[in-house]
Amino acid sequence: MSSLGVTGVRTEITTDIGAMVSLVRRAIPDIPCTVGFGISTSEQAKKMTSLTDEAIVGSAIIKILAQYGKDAPEHVGAYVKSMTDALREL
Repeated sequence: MSSLGVTGVRTEITTDIGAMVSLVRRAIPDIPCTVGFGISTSEQAKKMTSLTDEAIVGSAIIKILAQYGKDAPEHVGAYVKSMTDALREL
């Protein structure tokens, strides 16, 4: 868990993720470490994947679903593509 409190889209992630990931990796070194809770931009995803193995994006996709309804698949696809394209630049 990367944040104490309610999950959802955030403009800034202020938790010391690096310290939390270090604790997890020391306790359980042989499993992938992923982080979620508020990741909504490619910049946030890049920051998280520089510290972990993966970034989890959920609330931002739910927000797109709520906004576009039956037309959401096209928008979700474009959003996910933009996130994965940004992470491939690493």
